[in-house]
Amino acid sequence: MLKVQGLTGGYHEVPVVKNVSFQVNKGEMLGILGPNGSGKSTLLKIISGVLPLKTGTVELDGKPIKTYASKELAKHMAVLPQLHTHAFSHTVRDTVSLGRYPHQSGFFSSWSDKDEKAIQDAMQLTEVKVYENAYLDELSGGEQQRVFVAQALAQQAKILLLDEPTNHLDIAHQKQLLDTIKMQAIEKGLTIISVFHDMNLASLYCDRLLLMDNGSIKIMGEPHAVLKEKQIESVYKARISSYPHPEQPKPQITLLPNLGELQVDSYITKDNFTVSNDYVVLQAKMPLKSVSSAVVNAGSGWFRSFVNRHVKADYACDDSTQEMFEFLHQHGFSTTDTVGMMTAVQTKHVVIEEYKGTFGSIIIAVTAGIGNAVDVSKAFEREDIPYVGTINTWIIINGKISDEAFIQAMITATEAKTKALQHEDVRDSLTNTLATGTSTDSLLVAATQKGEFLQYAGPITELGKCIGRGVFECTTLAIKRYKVAKGM
Repeated sequence: MLKVQGLTGGYHEVPVVKNVSFQVNKGEMLGILGPNGSGKSTLLKIISGVLPLKTGTVELDGKPIKTYASKELAKHMAVLPQLHTHAFSHTVRDTVSLGRYPHQSGFFSSWSDKDEKAIQDAMQLTEVKVYENAYLDELSGGEQQRVFVAQALAQQAKILLLDEPTNHLDIAHQKQLLDTIKMQAIEKGLTIISVFHDMNLASLYCDRLLLMDNGSIKIMGEPHAVLKEKQIESVYKARISSYPHPEQPKPQITLLPNLGELQVDSYITKDNFTVSNDYVVLQAKMPLKSVSSAVVNAGSGWFRSFVNRHVKADYACDDSTQEMFEFLHQHGFSTTDTVGMMTAVQTKHVVIEEYKGTFGSIIIAVTAGIGNAVDVSKAFEREDIPYVGTINTWIIINGKISDEAFIQAMITATEAKTKALQHEDVRDSLTNTLATGTSTDSLLVAATQKGEFLQYAGPITELGKCIGRGVFECTTLAIKRYKVAKGM
């Protein structure tokens, strides 16, 4: 365990680091964050003994580090400073071997199998074994960085102090290096303290984060407690947005530039829609922020084109997503800029209407069929294989909405769709109970993100009222058109 208490120090009489206290336990990885000049690197140098402390203590396993002889301290603590531009003309093997110096009784006079294994393992872990006999000054900055990390690992210290270990590395080697360091902490119980510029990497790999501001600790805690938008903005003086990582329970940060809004007409009207026997297409001049359950590009993102494609009722394909990708490509749609849906309903029967509010307007587009209507509360009784959905609903909002509003808009739309089915007395053919939808309905909510900011979209809000009314009316009319077409 490393314990820092009341640490103050720096280069001059005026301290850079001021009254810093924290402790890091065995097997823990702590990331140090902060803007340039906040004292991150200085703190690391004081902890390692490179710079003197003015007040306070640094203890290793309950013992002040100043009581350790330098060689003995090096057995417990390895330091990776920031990589500088010049590199010594040593081979990679010689450079990594320097990490074993604290374990020698005389300079390399007692080289052992254990020493050899340590440097070979370190070179393998950092993927620099291939450069073993190359000279350090022949390598790129990223390759040199990995060599020095290998040197620190070869030291086999209990504590690693790392100053921007991913500097100069591409994203693949950033991941490989931090995976390695993190696994060393987990498997060997190493204590790791690392300075980061990249808040997202720090969040992903560190157990806790320490955010510095003007030489002092602003906050220390788990990543979700530290990487809060207002907190980061107050320290870095930059606009950011925080969102969850797709695979890990860790926050990620996105920078929000102050570029202003592009002066392009992004307002969506019914004129932006094209309807044919093959599909319904919405083509926007600017990308719309979208959330959908589409076949292609489902989930959230920014897209310009939206396609609701007609397929035959007996459509069957082992890989419908790939087939839809091919369809879009063949018809001139960018597969990276298009949301694609399918429906067995004749797309020429789509209902498209605009609903105005004081905030702007929304466009509702619905294709609806009821041949596979289902009561969701009775769906557990069904064993039939789902086929192409027949109620596809698009909600296009001329306005700027929050993440909550996207979710609430989907809830409001679903409730309105269900009410339309009830109004038309659509029933589940198996249970004869009122249907709530079809087996594979799809829903899209997209917004221009221009104009008035709309925080919510529940039925008590003006936006929610427009969505509720619009989806109900359009779905009801779309069902009527379906009935007429089917002679029902």
